[in-house]
Amino acid sequence: MKMIKVAAFSAVLMAQFAMAQFKQSPLPYAYNALEGNIDAKTMEIHYSKHAAGYVANLNKAIAGTPQEKQSLFQILSKAGTLPMAVRNNAGGHYNHELFWTVMTPEKNTKPSAKLSKAINDSFGSMEAFKEKMSKAGADRFGSGWAWLSVDQNGKLFVSSTPNQDNPLMDVVEERGTPIFGIDVWEHAYYLKYQNKRADYLTAIWNVTNWKEISKRYEDAIAKK
Repeated sequence: MKMIKVAAFSAVLMAQFAMAQFKQSPLPYAYNALEGNIDAKTMEIHYSKHAAGYVANLNKAIAGTPQEKQSLFQILSKAGTLPMAVRNNAGGHYNHELFWTVMTPEKNTKPSAKLSKAINDSFGSMEAFKEKMSKAGADRFGSGWAWLSVDQNGKLFVSSTPNQDNPLMDVVEERGTPIFGIDVWEHAYYLKYQNKRADYLTAIWNVTNWKEISKRYEDAIAKK
């Protein structure tokens, strides 16, 4: 009887797993890999609780709806027409999947020549870009994100969105393909930095993965 119950329980778990359209990618480094800039406890809670919650709640929100068979990009592109549970959790899942990859424990990564030129052309210099990006994060009232994105003409722009919105959504003023995002929700930094968001926004540049951002940039412009 015990074996039958175990088998039945396993079958339920497998069925639930099979129905889950979206899954959380493994964190590409250890929780403590960014220590000194982002502490291990923050990374653990952020990844295993907050981000995991977005993907679980997204799958729950789309169960039995047309969105269950759509890609994440299709869902985001029509976010304004969908229930808030879908919009918020789809955004949260996409945003965090990007966020983990644009940080790295590797020291002193550099943008590609193409991305460096695009940054200089768009913002004047790398330092001017960093100032603009950090300001977008600092000026975001409450929770949200700062973004570097590629617009429909292949040009870079910096923007900020509230909550879990992002530039792929039909609800934002400036639409484009995000290639870099900074999470400015308090859960992303509060254990280490408390109310000092500016210090977190300074530290993030120490762990920025320019190799990944460059790849995302070149992929984005190749599709224009």
